[in-house]
Amino acid sequence: MEHDIGSKIKAARMEKKFTQEQVAEVLGVSRQTISNWENGKSYPDIISVIKMSECYGVSLDYLLKGEEKMSGYYDFLEESTNVVKSTGNRNKIIIILSYMLIWSLAMIAFWFFTSGSDAMGYSLMYLWIILPVTTFVESMLIGKNDFWEKGKWGSTLFFGLMYMLAEYGTFKMANNIATNKINAPDWGLIVIGAIISTIGILLGSLWRKKHYN
Repeated sequence: MEHDIGSKIKAARMEKKFTQEQVAEVLGVSRQTISNWENGKSYPDIISVIKMSECYGVSLDYLLKGEEKMSGYYDFLEESTNVVKSTGNRNKIIIILSYMLIWSLAMIAFWFFTSGSDAMGYSLMYLWIILPVTTFVESMLIGKNDFWEKGKWGSTLFFGLMYMLAEYGTFKMANNIATNKINAPDWGLIVIGAIISTIGILLGSLWRKKHYN
């Protein structure tokens, strides 16, 4: 008797008298994909296995119970998990680097491409539009993808601190130079930046919850 994942999901489907087309519609894949899984030409991902166990009314233990012929599928799951982790880490890095790039370009633009007459326009455009929108969008992506899991809430402090430093590194620093004295940072901007980030993460998390439910 065969004990591989393909034969198990095929037997479970036939027991329920479902066609491959019906199962494909439930899983959101093609009928050919179902056929390939059942014939052992390819492997289903773990999410699809969970959905099939619910659809067929069988336990995951039954579908995934270790047999010699299942070792290939376990290797596939391990490889798939590593790919997902690698992609997740890459996306986290992209989130941080893209924010830092926008933040750095703003610093450069202020010190090298603006004059006194441009200061007000710069403030409206960067500090009150570009940076808050960037913070909100990136925080929403963090929440939607659940980056860093519970640690994602720590990113609100990061965004708040960077928002304060953006103002201190431009207008406040220019004022320090002009008056030849050190002025304290506007600590309240940390709160503003953190609030914007928190709203973004909350909305992203709600989006994620709605999608998976």
